[in-house]
Amino acid sequence: MTFDAPFTSSWMEVEEQWLDFNGHLNMAFYNVLFDRGVDQIWTELGFGPEYRERTGNTTFSAEFHLCYLRELHLGDKVRATFHLLDYDEKRLHFYQELWHEDGWLSATGEGIGLHIDQSGPRVAPMPDEIFANVAALHQAHSILPTPERVGRVMGVPKKA
Repeated sequence: MTFDAPFTSSWMEVEEQWLDFNGHLNMAFYNVLFDRGVDQIWTELGFGPEYRERTGNTTFSAEFHLCYLRELHLGDKVRATFHLLDYDEKRLHFYQELWHEDGWLSATGEGIGLHIDQSGPRVAPMPDEIFANVAALHQAHSILPTPERVGRVMGVPKKA
C-alpha cells in the first residue's frame, strides 16, 4: 500500500448551518472538517465503518489541539491534510492542516488517536493488517519535516 505525504482529503465545503452569529465558521465545525479528513485516511488504512462492524474495534480521539489561523465563511472550500508523526500498536500521533482553495492556511490541529476494543471499551492493539498499513503510512510520512506548530503549549505569557 502506498500513501501520499502528507495525505490530502477531497474538497469539503463550509455549510450554512455551521456558521456562528458572526457569519463565519463556528469553532466546533473546524473539528468536523478535520474529522471528515481523518475519515478519508482511516478508510484507506482499513479503519472504516465496516471495520467496526466486522471486528468490534474502532478509534477514539484522546486529545486534539486546534489553532485557528484565518476565518472560513459560507461556501469556502478546504482540504484537510494528515501527517502521521508517530504511532505504536495502540496509538497514533498526527498533525493536520486545513487549506483553503485559494492557497492559504486556515487552521492546524494536532491529535492523539486510540485504537479501541468496544467490548470494554478499552485501548487495544491493532490487528496485524491494520498495523502494517499504519506502518506504511508512517514510512511515507517519515520524509516530511516535523511541522513548526507541533507540540505547541497553551498559556498566558507572563511578563518578567
